[in-house]
Amino acid sequence: MNENKKAVFIINPKSGTTGKEHIVDQINRLLDKNIYTSFDICKTEYQGHATEIAAKAAADNVSVVCAVGGDGTVNETAKALVNTDTALAIIPCGSGNGLARHLHIPMESSRAIAMLNRMNIRTMDYGKVNNIPFFCTCGMGFDAFISMKFAQAGRRGPMTYIENILRSGLNYNPETYDIEFIDDKEEHRVHKAFLISCANASQYGNNAYIAPGASMLDGLFDVLILHSDNPLSAVRLGLDMMAGTLGSNAGVDMIRTSSLTITSLSDDISHIDGEPVESLGERFVLECRPATLRVFVPENI
Repeated sequence: MNENKKAVFIINPKSGTTGKEHIVDQINRLLDKNIYTSFDICKTEYQGHATEIAAKAAADNVSVVCAVGGDGTVNETAKALVNTDTALAIIPCGSGNGLARHLHIPMESSRAIAMLNRMNIRTMDYGKVNNIPFFCTCGMGFDAFISMKFAQAGRRGPMTYIENILRSGLNYNPETYDIEFIDDKEEHRVHKAFLISCANASQYGNNAYIAPGASMLDGLFDVLILHSDNPLSAVRLGLDMMAGTLGSNAGVDMIRTSSLTITSLSDDISHIDGEPVESLGERFVLECRPATLRVFVPENI
């Protein structure tokens, strides 16, 4: 059956550790031409280019825009597709692939392309921090510090992440934050929080689960607050994340909410989908935007 759909594939040549030419070949061979009567393959040339390509595709009523890269490429692509009829697809080939792993999208590019042919689409949530979109996690404190170290590392992958946690955690000083959970109309003062993570999805990437119970279908964030002055918390943090048991840690508060405001009482860095950000200021206003992004997912999601 001819569905007469058009697809645009956005490839980030710099993401991950391997070339993408084999993926271009797989797209040409495996994409169902009875469904997708035309498709374009675009390579990004600079930061923000994926957003420009995706925005034009959405304006042209393209059926699907597929991000071929890691979480940075997915973020740039997805932010242009929220509140449109154009669906996001992902062929994961970054260093962490947090959103793809949360959604159980196959890591093998051939299987991810086959998933596009099955046309299973769900409408999902995304988050905003100071009006900047994010799709996996936004956080401050130690996890933002580690995101910065990871971005500066000469090599990528789960071992780099774990090494940075262990090496830096012993010297990291917890900060102090004011948190207001808008849903509850309550203000909470959090003393010496090792980290605060606002999770729309369950993991950072590489199956490091910061919020194992997070869902992109419930209209809520899972907000994780790790309280501790003990530098060995870094070791426990790494082990619990990889085991998917962080929520059971006695030093952790996990709160579900659709919106919150966090005020940092120090000069603190933050991260958006794993990318370190230093210009958001001291006050972070976070909002969950429910059912606003159409996403290709496996049939069991």
